[in-house]
Amino acid sequence: MTLSRVALSNLQRELEQLLARLDSQPHGDLIYQALQIFTNIADEELERLDWKILRSCLRDMHQALRVFAPYRHTRKISIFGSARTVDTAPVYHMAVKFAQAASAAGFMIITGAGGGIMEAGNKGAGPEKSFGLNIELPFEQGANPYIEGDPRLIHFKYFFTRKVFLIKETDAIAVFPGGFGTQDEAFECLTLCQTGKAPPTPLVLMDVPEGTYWKRWDQLVQEEFCGAGLISNEDRELYRICTNVEEGLEYLSGFYRVYHSCRYVGDRLVLRLNQDISDAALADLNRDFADILLSGRIERTAPLPREIEDEQPTNRPQLTHTLHLPRLILHFNQRDYGRLYQLIYRLNGLATATATYHPERK
Repeated sequence: MTLSRVALSNLQRELEQLLARLDSQPHGDLIYQALQIFTNIADEELERLDWKILRSCLRDMHQALRVFAPYRHTRKISIFGSARTVDTAPVYHMAVKFAQAASAAGFMIITGAGGGIMEAGNKGAGPEKSFGLNIELPFEQGANPYIEGDPRLIHFKYFFTRKVFLIKETDAIAVFPGGFGTQDEAFECLTLCQTGKAPPTPLVLMDVPEGTYWKRWDQLVQEEFCGAGLISNEDRELYRICTNVEEGLEYLSGFYRVYHSCRYVGDRLVLRLNQDISDAALADLNRDFADILLSGRIERTAPLPREIEDEQPTNRPQLTHTLHLPRLILHFNQRDYGRLYQLIYRLNGLATATATYHPERK
């Protein structure tokens, strides 16, 4: 299909305007690199189908980024589970109650927008606290009635772009029993956390008290995965099995009691905390977690120059949401993520009675 002169002229004008203000744009260097990649791709001999896939991926990501942007500093919980769970099932009612309790605590809920457990999540959270990430399938109906028509409902063409945002935008994960899709999502989350491709994220496996779904799953993991040396024993720290709503929500929110967030600056991992810890506690951490350090010690640090540059660009000085937080810095080996979770649990156990933290805010 040939582009009209008007379309080409409009695009040329938009590109010229973008390039003219690139120096003053936040993260202009990354925008430049993205544009450069596009010019390189345009020189490749790609088929029309390749361009259609690329266009659809970008369209998926663009709409999701736009919808989530206003809520970037609100903590969220992604709920996974079977679309086939009927609304009379005990686990459905448990998922409704879980979402109700989480939204009452200030969290927003993300689901796949379908039926079953996803419907229960949107129902429990209510329209003001819900996101729905729907997948376009020719043999499936649209989104569930509790998210249909909502401005926070996003329609994705591809499973993989949908999964990016189910995981990227969340701060905690609750997985209820389900089939192949649910298992795929659970193992994807665990794999990303185990390999450090996602930041430390608490994951709870929820079932009714009499349920055996996750108990048998955990037995398989322990006997076959750990038993054969396919994963380490510490990798089982990446998840918790809970059989009541209060326990599950306490685990997810408690993950952020002292630990706030983390990022890499160069080859050093910076842990941001909601409160400082004592010298004695820091000494204990260095004694008990020396095995995960490539060199040096766990130390306190002020915000590093790169953190200040990223959070407080000269044209947007209001973006200072973590610069006030105390920090620890360490040369983590980027391998033993189960042990890193143990370090985070230890930090959270140091919370003082007077500490003020907001697990629903980030």
